[in-house]
Amino acid sequence: MSELMLRTLLAAGLIGMGGLTAGLAASPAAAQDAPQAAEDQAQPQARPQVGTAVAAVVNDHPISTFDVQQRVRLMMATSGAQLSEEALVQMQRQALRDLVEERLKLQEAERFELTIPDEAVDEELARIAASGGGSPEALARDLAQQGIAIETLREKIRAERAWEELVQGRYGPRVNISEGEVEDVLADLREQSQTEQFLLSEICLPLESQAQAEQMRQVGMQMIDQMRQGVPFQALAEQFSACPSAARGGDLGWLRRAEMSPEIAQIVQNLQEGNVSLPVPTQDGMMVMVAVRQKRDAAEAGEPSYQVAYAGAPKSLGREAAETGFARLKQANPCTGDALSVDLGEGVGVNALPMMPASAFAPQFQPVLADLERGEQSDILESETAFHSVLMCARDEGLGLPSRGQIENRLAAEELDRLSRRYLRDVERDSAVDLRIATGG
Repeated sequence: MSELMLRTLLAAGLIGMGGLTAGLAASPAAAQDAPQAAEDQAQPQARPQVGTAVAAVVNDHPISTFDVQQRVRLMMATSGAQLSEEALVQMQRQALRDLVEERLKLQEAERFELTIPDEAVDEELARIAASGGGSPEALARDLAQQGIAIETLREKIRAERAWEELVQGRYGPRVNISEGEVEDVLADLREQSQTEQFLLSEICLPLESQAQAEQMRQVGMQMIDQMRQGVPFQALAEQFSACPSAARGGDLGWLRRAEMSPEIAQIVQNLQEGNVSLPVPTQDGMMVMVAVRQKRDAAEAGEPSYQVAYAGAPKSLGREAAETGFARLKQANPCTGDALSVDLGEGVGVNALPMMPASAFAPQFQPVLADLERGEQSDILESETAFHSVLMCARDEGLGLPSRGQIENRLAAEELDRLSRRYLRDVERDSAVDLRIATGG
């Protein structure tokens, strides 16, 4: 596989692994013998009809050992290192686990009569290929050289796309992040604004039960051994991590302690720059390894910025009429950017101004804006020709904090991901999953 296409698939998350949760172990021989069969299976349509065994049955729908081999080959093509027998067995376990989950997702979509058309899959393949500077045909040829059928990716795309639409349709309207939740995060960030910041990456290994803790710890230790042999943290995160950050190679970006879970904050506190932590269990049912890539002091507060709604009226309107119109400003919801919900009266104009630095405002407004908190409105201001009032929609103290919208989006994504995982567990619990290959501890 070309390096360009490899990076393309990794970045797209199409060869990441959803989790190391299942106790499913196939014989290592299946994966070890794969290179010998590569030539026979080089073409995407070359699915053997003879000698293919059933690896699992999901609600009467079989998953073949060929399907498992295809997924293992995809993982091996991106491993970047010689795998131990234990790691190879774990890879086969995960390959089967991923396929079982994908089959469950597609069956659940079918239950709701949700179908992802071939055209949508083609568009996603084209987008993925284009992001790496290639074409779908080149991507298929690249994979075929490794004995991997392009249909392996197509089915993964179809399953994930269907699941995303299901989860969004079922839970999206329920995810409502309150103003208080956003404000709590912002308050914590402000409090910690003068502390260190950390550029972090993570690998998450899910724990379905406490009995798996030692097994997952050993898997994590094997990954650390591979890192010592030169395998990048990013590649392992893309392959094995169960967290959403896997699509970014485990990258969490720059974080302050207030943005971290208590377990991660404790790990980071005791970890030097450039080091990777030992596997640590968390309250979220994960075994987590954290890499501290860089540390830096918090940036000094810079110039504040403000997003405001401005109301103005000419002096000819009269102060009383201007005050009456300005009093309706909050009820008009001017900060949303939509049409005003309340008319402020004839002669009173309103403008929603984007986030701008304090120096961009006229000098007479700067001290007024500095004293306004979000949601507060100024008293009437008078100039030579007009009356004015401003409503503070949002403010940035110059501390480099994320915007309210960014925080809300992050909290919503985290909640939707939590609901998605719970939904999948419920679907699996109510399904008949029969594993036909050997299971391991």
